[in-house]
Amino acid sequence: MSNVLSDDKRQQIIALGRLGWSLRRIEQATGVRRETASTYLKAAGLQVRPPGWGRAKPAIEVTTDSEPKSADKVANNQAAEVSKPAIQVTTDFDVTKAPTKLQSATQTLSNCEPYREFIQESLGRGRNATAIYQDLVTDYGFTHSYQSVKRFVNKLQPPALKPARAVIITEPGEEAQVDYGTGPWVLDPESGKYRRTRLFVMTLGYSRKCVRLLTFRSSSRVWAEFT
Repeated sequence: MSNVLSDDKRQQIIALGRLGWSLRRIEQATGVRRETASTYLKAAGLQVRPPGWGRAKPAIEVTTDSEPKSADKVANNQAAEVSKPAIQVTTDFDVTKAPTKLQSATQTLSNCEPYREFIQESLGRGRNATAIYQDLVTDYGFTHSYQSVKRFVNKLQPPALKPARAVIITEPGEEAQVDYGTGPWVLDPESGKYRRTRLFVMTLGYSRKCVRLLTFRSSSRVWAEFT
């Protein structure tokens, strides 16, 4: 094969060939020579349409004979013309439907389709989209974007929905939630040295307003003094 096309271009030609497009139309739409497109279509097992398939034949101009015809011959000719059924000619291309068919065909193609088995196996081993993309690039020379892998992974394994959480509704001043966390380093005025602080957090149950205070100690006494 003299011309080697990219995988995207090859898939586009095969998709158009499945829609019944002629080689001339494929060449105009993709810029690929008809000879090259024909080779890829035959390799994919698709029948290549011969030139002029589906075109209406031009009408044949009929001229009258200078020799006068008898009434019987004229009547016989008219009867023969009436008995012949009209030939209905339809084109092979519907302008209103072709874009929709082409769009639906190209939407089913994915750059990750040749690696489906490997991606499914990786998902079964708990690998995520980022790790699978790195494996494809390292082990298979994958040249497409990470987003294509992410979309393909989400199609095979949709992300799980976050579990619903109950909302606790309390009356004003009835309940509050308190907790400690790690705070920043602060200069201790007593020792003159920097010390790691504790972050005291209290959230009111009704208004959900939150208070954050820094302390060097975390104990029940400190909690009681703050509240």
